[in-house]
Amino acid sequence: MMNRSSETDGTHCSMTVNADIDMMVKEEIEVYEEPVLSQDVEVSVKQERECNQCDTFFPYNSLIINHQKPYQCNHCDKTFSQNGHLLRLQRTHSGGKSYQCNRCDKAFAHNSSLIKHQRTHTGEKPYQCTQCDKAFSRKDILIVHQRAHSGEKPYQCNQCDKAFSRKGHLIVHQRRHSGEKPYQCNQCDVAFSQKGDLTKHQRIHTGDKLYQCNLCDKTFLLNSYLIKHQRTHTGEKPYECNQCEKAFLQNSDLINHQRTHTGEKPYQCNQCAMAFSLKSSLIKHHRTHTGEKPYQCDQCDKAFTQNSFLINHQRTHTGEKPYQCNHCIKAFSVNSALIRHQRIHIGEKSFQCNQCDKAFSQNRYLIRHLRTHTREKNISVQSMR
Repeated sequence: MMNRSSETDGTHCSMTVNADIDMMVKEEIEVYEEPVLSQDVEVSVKQERECNQCDTFFPYNSLIINHQKPYQCNHCDKTFSQNGHLLRLQRTHSGGKSYQCNRCDKAFAHNSSLIKHQRTHTGEKPYQCTQCDKAFSRKDILIVHQRAHSGEKPYQCNQCDKAFSRKGHLIVHQRRHSGEKPYQCNQCDVAFSQKGDLTKHQRIHTGDKLYQCNLCDKTFLLNSYLIKHQRTHTGEKPYECNQCEKAFLQNSDLINHQRTHTGEKPYQCNQCAMAFSLKSSLIKHHRTHTGEKPYQCDQCDKAFTQNSFLINHQRTHTGEKPYQCNHCIKAFSVNSALIRHQRIHIGEKSFQCNQCDKAFSQNRYLIRHLRTHTREKNISVQSMR
């Protein structure tokens, strides 16, 4: 009996629930059923869902709000579809940074910015690349990295055919077209198109050398300088010439070397017909026109066109002779003097007389010898008279 009663109760309950559901569905249909409206009413309904700033029609009022962005910032011209987004922006104007890092003294306007920052302390990198083993602390950095695999360059320059994987790179590139240099040094009149270049430049004024070699006590202004220096310890020469067996510490040295093969001299003097393979050689040459001698000795009134000349000169004051002969005890203040001296030991005679078969180890000896030919000619002419 209990079972039959239960079955009866269950059937009755089920029927009741089904009836209730049918009623709810019917009510929903009645609520959302498209009514038959007059033309005037139809227009008014359409106006409720139509943007009052353009002719765009939306099925829901919430979509109109997203479209119109009614929340206007009173500090700038940005607009938002949600008040919360406006409040976040306004904190950047007011300087309000209510989210404090509990490991350092940094504070942030947004909680999301604090979370990203805290990963610099924890080392957490939750965004993993699916094509290699690299991981990142931020999703946007992962997206940019993935373009290295896909080759995607969505940021196209509208003035040339170059494209970039990052928007920041496009902005910097466009400054080459416009000539814009928004980053001004506050200690001199030099300006830069990139903030990083300004930061590097300012270390010249401050003398900050943040990059320490772990094999010696030298420090450097830039990390790139440290990397180049460390190759002097390791002997690494990663830049190899494809036309000969020479290799170089720096890519710029390889480029300069390759011009010895091609004969290219891209640096043209604007005051004479001379051209040079190195920019530094052109700068030194220009001083022969201007007479400029920017390298001044601090112990006497002499000045020089090149820093190397100044260094050699300063050794006359200090008595320093860093170039030591490996065949005898003699030492020299300049490398060229050592090279000339070493020819005495090895017997090399590079300077050949073009009037007889004699050769000499130094050019001055050749010049002195040539005078003997000149005297002989003079004597011969006089005797003929």
